[in-house]
Amino acid sequence: MRLFPKYPLEALLRPPVELLSAAALGCLAVVVMSVPESVLVDTISGFVVGAVLISAAGYRTLQGIHVLRYQRNIKRTPTWQLDFGVIPHTTTTLYLGRGFVWTTKHTQRLRETQSPMGRRYVATKLDVPSNEAALVTTSGRPEIHGVELNEQAVVMNRADRVGHTLVLGTTRVGKTRLAELLIAQDIQRDEVVIVFDPKGDAELLCRMVAEAQRSDRLDDMLVFHLGHPEHSCLYNAIGRFSRITEVATRIANQLPDSGNSAAFKEFAWRFVNIITGALVALKHTPNFRLVRRYINDIEPLFVEYAHLYLHRNAPPGWSTLVRQRMHDLSARGMPSTLRGRDVEAVALMQYAESLDVYDPVFDGLISAYKYDRTYFDKIVSSVGPLMEKLTTGAVADLISPDENEEDPRPILDWLEAIKQRRIVYVGLDSLSDTTVASAIGNAMFADLVSVAGYIYKFGVDGTSTTPRIALHADEFNELIGEEFVPLLNKAGGAGFQVTAYTQTWSDVEAQIGSRAKAGQVAGNFNSLIMLRVRELATAKMLVDQLPRVSVVGKSTSSGAGDSSKIDSEIDFETSHADSLSKSDAPLVGPTELFTLPRGQAFALLDGGRLWKLRFPLPDPEDQRLPPSLPAAFDAIYDGKRSIGGENTTNPSNEVIAGTEEPSDHPDGCVTTED
Repeated sequence: MRLFPKYPLEALLRPPVELLSAAALGCLAVVVMSVPESVLVDTISGFVVGAVLISAAGYRTLQGIHVLRYQRNIKRTPTWQLDFGVIPHTTTTLYLGRGFVWTTKHTQRLRETQSPMGRRYVATKLDVPSNEAALVTTSGRPEIHGVELNEQAVVMNRADRVGHTLVLGTTRVGKTRLAELLIAQDIQRDEVVIVFDPKGDAELLCRMVAEAQRSDRLDDMLVFHLGHPEHSCLYNAIGRFSRITEVATRIANQLPDSGNSAAFKEFAWRFVNIITGALVALKHTPNFRLVRRYINDIEPLFVEYAHLYLHRNAPPGWSTLVRQRMHDLSARGMPSTLRGRDVEAVALMQYAESLDVYDPVFDGLISAYKYDRTYFDKIVSSVGPLMEKLTTGAVADLISPDENEEDPRPILDWLEAIKQRRIVYVGLDSLSDTTVASAIGNAMFADLVSVAGYIYKFGVDGTSTTPRIALHADEFNELIGEEFVPLLNKAGGAGFQVTAYTQTWSDVEAQIGSRAKAGQVAGNFNSLIMLRVRELATAKMLVDQLPRVSVVGKSTSSGAGDSSKIDSEIDFETSHADSLSKSDAPLVGPTELFTLPRGQAFALLDGGRLWKLRFPLPDPEDQRLPPSLPAAFDAIYDGKRSIGGENTTNPSNEVIAGTEEPSDHPDGCVTTED
């Protein structure tokens, strides 16, 4: 029922004068019904007239209450706590919270709160009643959400999630709590859940453990955490690939590429690619430790591959001829360009070059081996410090598992994790070492892109079934690189649905180093959720997508003047006029985005509909929530499965469908070998 007729201005910021008329109508109804003769009607007519008056009084009372409710609503910032076990989602929607579709009406109402007359009705401090414990005072302007009394559940169509979602918000405004809400629903739906958390937020991991336990999926959890290597699973960041060149790309992409560094980056890529090709041909799984070892000294790898090469291609008796060359080199002395090199390695090289057989891997090894050692060190100097960081300390055991050693910890393999519908938490501990965190994060993204390509072509388990893979990237500006872009614009067909969280868009531009590439990334997010932000450029990402609307303003003019006619009976004249004017204004401006309360956001969903929403906080009294991070790790492993109870790598060393043995075809597709 419409309480007010449709006027150009609602005028809700005023005294509730309807209550005065309601009181007068109520008093008149009492008089008419109790003393009908006082108004010259009989008893029956008095009751009829009284009923009409009471109805009118009730209608006016509702109008007055509506005004009071509205004025109260714009003075408070309601939040609420929700038991995540009863999130009101469906099989086709993702629950975001409560809110409403933002229209011109709400822009008009918000404009009125900024007028001099309207400011008196907007409180600057909230007085929360003691019996409303769920209402929490938060910073920001409560009137932004308070301009609408009728809320509804705000949901996202799950089909839209494959178009990816971008969440923007400054520090401590609720991004991680929103992530908890979305991740909880993904876990409850038995989907593949992958969470990248550069900081290693303890509350987020505890929430994931609680939801996995609630959904009876603790057995599905895998935790890779650089900050807690003793509780982490293992992961070989360069052990799975579709093409051998991917390994060199994953490593070289972490190197600077501006100015003179670009040339050194290309040289480093080439030598890493040579080393990787040899390792695969020798049936060794590449890892950071092996790459570092052979970058520092390529000679042992050269000798090992030379024996394999000659065993396959040289005529019988080649070993005798090599020993003869070794004897001659020892007697005559080493050539000046090869002084200081191992005699066996030089003899193998010279004998292999005498054969009329071409092998791309061996040819690359020979060219690298021939370089002067000092020159070689200069060329690979850019990659050396990076490999040093990745292979030092306990972290090295996590990201470079030794295939010849038995380690009780499981090994994370993305394809196997997707097949088994795992819940994977990746904590990169970026506060301790940003370089290592970024390198591992980017390598994981590149690995996921490779897996997405395999799923896109072959499906999972050889079927055409495409799983739903919910990938959440918190602080993704610290993770984004060349590998992240194809994950957005190409992996949707493989079932990947990315939700990325960051503070400002300038962080992304700074990390990528190009505004055009940052725009390319932004163009791949079909849904946008924006909490409070503090940067104008970030706010414009939403504002520039919204139309401008007409808002109505009221102006009052009055005046008085003496009469100019002496013989006139009119001594002076007065005038008064109220006028309405329209002006263009943005549907939502940057100011509103700068002053949003915590836990609230604007969201562009459903192909461009603007929603104003507030999302719930998880119930802190949830008994399933681990009280600490050690308790979370205990919940994952204690009583569920031993940390060494299974290994998630490919135990049969299978080659991805359609390829031959990697030793025969170095550019074939391989999986991690144990």
